Amino acid sequence: MWTDSCVLGWALIAQAAAPAAGGTGGVEISSVWDFIVKGGPVMIPIGLASLIGLAVFVERAICLRRAAVIPPGLIQALRPLMNGQRGRQGAALDLCQRDGSPIALVLFAAIRQLHEPPERLEKRVFEAGEREVFKLRKNVRVLSVITSVSTLLGLLGTIFGMIRAFQTVAASPDALGRTELLARGIYEALITTCAGLIVAIPALIAYHWILARIDALVTEIDRLALEFIDEYAMRMPAAQARAAAPTGSVPSADERSPDESDEPELMPQPEPAAAAR
Repeated sequence: MWTDSCVLGWALIAQAAAPAAGGTGGVEISSVWDFIVKGGPVMIPIGLASLIGLAVFVERAICLRRAAVIPPGLIQALRPLMNGQRGRQGAALDLCQRDGSPIALVLFAAIRQLHEPPERLEKRVFEAGEREVFKLRKNVRVLSVITSVSTLLGLLGTIFGMIRAFQTVAASPDALGRTELLARGIYEALITTCAGLIVAIPALIAYHWILARIDALVTEIDRLALEFIDEYAMRMPAAQARAAAPTGSVPSADERSPDESDEPELMPQPEPAAAAR
């Protein structure tokens, strides 16, 4: 995306520069490099911004692959380990730590707190999710900064070029009636604006594409984590309570359900004396 937009922009510059190279008395530009040189010193930070933006986009595109954020076999590998036994729960935690993906670290926090009250469990999982979202958004703001800065740098270069153009016209004694002097300066000044937009437009597109990608991945992580917690949060305490209970023990009257009571509760009967009267 980024490289295609930049290549298209510089191709348009080369196409615009071609007629100027064949003209007479105009600004001699025979390549994209000449076009960049004519832009002046402001083209240097614009070029650096382009390289930084390209590096950030490539790095985020690699890190935001679905296989890197949500490994396809992780949930399936955790299911055999989540049977309520302490040893196997430890193996599940080790698996999440070794994986190190965002979904694995969120599930790691969930597994550690499955025996806690729902409020504490929800808080820990939420905090783990916030940390992983922060990691997913790493360096994304750089693209937003490049979008604004490259546009402003292009405008700044144009202003400098206009100042030089009018200064040349003002300093020339025969400038009156020679519009080519002013046109040449304006032509060179607008190069920086063009270059700034060539960098800013792809950076803006990449910025919003990465944010949309992060939102989609976060939504998927949230869904999988909720399904995992709903599946195991209530099952594991009950399983451990059954495992901890002595064999053959009889539940107390408070623990019995109405269906397990010895006799059904009857309505109170009147006393015989009262019935005789």
